[in-house]
Amino acid sequence: MLIIYHNPRCSKSRGALELAQQFATQHGLTLDVVDYQKTPLTQAQLTELHHILQSEQAVSVRDMVRDNEDEFTSLKLAHADDASLLRALAAHPKLLQRPIVRFHQRAVIARPPELANAILVAS
Repeated sequence: MLIIYHNPRCSKSRGALELAQQFATQHGLTLDVVDYQKTPLTQAQLTELHHILQSEQAVSVRDMVRDNEDEFTSLKLAHADDASLLRALAAHPKLLQRPIVRFHQRAVIARPPELANAILVAS
């Protein structure tokens, strides 16, 4: 399963989407494009995604959060624990770092988009 958690207004996300689309086309895969702001992830889905992100490198829950958004400041998340950050991500999807590309049980925050190539390998 190839999934991209995507924000169409983000140039990095559009770049990763292009890489994922090319890979899907070359390998006859279905690409599931999730606009996470229109279809927010639940706290359970975010927890699972965090665990899958660990497949490539140490990724903290904080790494999944966009700390430059107004919501980050207004919700006073600077010193929040992981559970609070996951709740905030579920309630305020704009805070989710983007793009995130997932292929099978591997995932990566694709900033820059080329980082997606680490997991986009034929199995």
